[in-house]
Amino acid sequence: MSNSDDLFAAPTSPRPIRTPARSPASRGSIPGEGTPGEAGYTAADIEVLEGLEPVRRRPGMYIGGTDEKALHHLFAEVIDNCMDEAVAGHASFIEVELTADGFLTVTDNGRGIPIEQHPKYPGKSALEVILTTLHAGGKFDSKVYETSGGLHGVGVSVVNALSDVLEVEVARGQMLYRQTYSRGAPQGPIQEVGRVLNRRGTRVRFHPDAQIFGEGARFKPARIFKMARSKAYLFGGVEIRWSCDPALVEGSDVPPKAVFRFPGGLKDYLAADLEGHTLVHPDIFSGKTQRPGGHGSAEWAVAWLGDADGSVSSYCNTIPTAEGGTHENGLRAVLLKGLRDHAERTGGAKRAAIVTADDVMAGCAAMLSVFVREPEFQGQTKEKLATVEAARIVEGALRDPFDHWLAGNPAQASRLLDWVVERAEERLRRRQEKEISRKTAVRKLRLPGKLADCSNNSAAGSELFIVEGDSAGGSAKQARERQSQAVLPLRGKILNVASAGRDKLAQNQQLGDLVQALGAGTGAQYREEDLRYERVIIMTDADVDGAHIASLLVTFFYRQMPKLIENGHLFLAVPPLYRISQGAKTLYARDEAHRDELLKKEFSGRGKVEIGRFKGLGEMMPAQLKETTMSRKTRTLLRVTVAEAERATTADIVERLMGNKPESRFAFISERAAFASEQLLDI
Repeated sequence: MSNSDDLFAAPTSPRPIRTPARSPASRGSIPGEGTPGEAGYTAADIEVLEGLEPVRRRPGMYIGGTDEKALHHLFAEVIDNCMDEAVAGHASFIEVELTADGFLTVTDNGRGIPIEQHPKYPGKSALEVILTTLHAGGKFDSKVYETSGGLHGVGVSVVNALSDVLEVEVARGQMLYRQTYSRGAPQGPIQEVGRVLNRRGTRVRFHPDAQIFGEGARFKPARIFKMARSKAYLFGGVEIRWSCDPALVEGSDVPPKAVFRFPGGLKDYLAADLEGHTLVHPDIFSGKTQRPGGHGSAEWAVAWLGDADGSVSSYCNTIPTAEGGTHENGLRAVLLKGLRDHAERTGGAKRAAIVTADDVMAGCAAMLSVFVREPEFQGQTKEKLATVEAARIVEGALRDPFDHWLAGNPAQASRLLDWVVERAEERLRRRQEKEISRKTAVRKLRLPGKLADCSNNSAAGSELFIVEGDSAGGSAKQARERQSQAVLPLRGKILNVASAGRDKLAQNQQLGDLVQALGAGTGAQYREEDLRYERVIIMTDADVDGAHIASLLVTFFYRQMPKLIENGHLFLAVPPLYRISQGAKTLYARDEAHRDELLKKEFSGRGKVEIGRFKGLGEMMPAQLKETTMSRKTRTLLRVTVAEAERATTADIVERLMGNKPESRFAFISERAAFASEQLLDI
């Protein structure tokens, strides 16, 4: 370490670096000189790119590349300038024309680009400065444009640099001016064409350079058409006129001529996009604050899809922000807070506590447009908004309107809230299953402790018997075929999933054991290929309690694993209720009617007939259970199915009998009181 006194020494004046000329022979006399590669790297190797040459050398820095997306970005740069004129109130229409020779023309009736000599560049017009100089334009402050999509003053100059031909016409002060460029260089001075009485504004006609985009690179009519139409939706005060050579759109859905004007703005845009879809809430939540062009305004249209995934299309100063940004963050925050506030007002705050912004946006189809003074974007292509203030603007604009929209139709708002809560519960369930999958991926599958699994590793031919209680489980385990039959005892009556929330379902240990034993997941995550058994057999006592337990299990499979039923894997065992003996002859009866039938047909009047009633499967000897219920040779199984024509009826019955509305069950029982009385008398 150097002497500490040096730290406080008086500073000395810097000495200039002398660079004496030396012959190549003298190189290497100074230590460090002459190392490989340095000799060929001199000041002459440092290039200074001037004018538009940086754009042509590195187009990706300005338009993101040279592919089809970048090619069409040229159109976006030109029409964005026209839209800035319209939003500022100086233009009422924009014309877009695509011709067979590959030229694209964009015209507005705004103020027209100034053509006077620029004070900073003697001998050059303002028009030429704008078209040939990077970072030149009238949008660096808010004097000319209150809000604008252009920020850096490079848009139209980049288009000029990457076009082999660009022609610009300016109608200003009742005079028409024209100038032609090629690859960024003017092909002559501005020409004064003559007087025009009924025309004003700017017309830009350009052709993309094949040296940049490749031979055969052409604008796609459908893409240009869609981009032009979207601009009309974004600002209801502008009319956009589309025309295209008929040969370019022959056989497509794109018309050769069209006029776009949408006073309804984003609501019309979203309604057109959602045509044919089913909405969770039947109305579109839409609105706007103050006139676009004023500082800090927003327009929105939001709906929730019940039959498809959602998406958000956002814009800032009419520029599409494909990667979102701070304005989308504001939208997510205000929708989440609004739904949680509605839940609190309606007594559902506890249910809504698990909801996140991702759950709200899962099926949300939204369009959002903000106008911000001097916005900040990430990158020249402006695909993500970075202005922090935009989030505050959106939240402030939407907060009260969203609360009023929810309060205006409380029934539909509650339906929307229920739908969002279901998305949240589904997310939590998927995460839980993913954690289980992640754990089992690195170690052997841990099955429920009470499961007596079969030795067969293949699902083909294997069976899982679901029984009630340890007693029945003990008999079934002794009666089974160990190679292909597994037994899972459940304790008592399981949870009624038709009336329980997903939180209770997720916390229920018995159902968790059942799902884990089957290994195929539930709901949308059900995987047929992971099912561990070919048959799932519900085997309960042949009495009322057994029937109730079976109905609860069938309800669980119907609600949580419908594919298990649809694919024919679910069965009901048919254990006997009676044992009838006479001498050496023994038969089993399913119920009272079957008992009486057997007594008449199979047993004679000679000898005493003994009739025993089983109290449950646990009281049957393993040999009896095997002979009557589990052996493939002698048993009877009932396959559980839902006919296609009866799906709606089945869903209604399950909801009435197993749902959380007791009045529906009471009505069902009342309608069948006579049938119930007959059964009770028979017992």
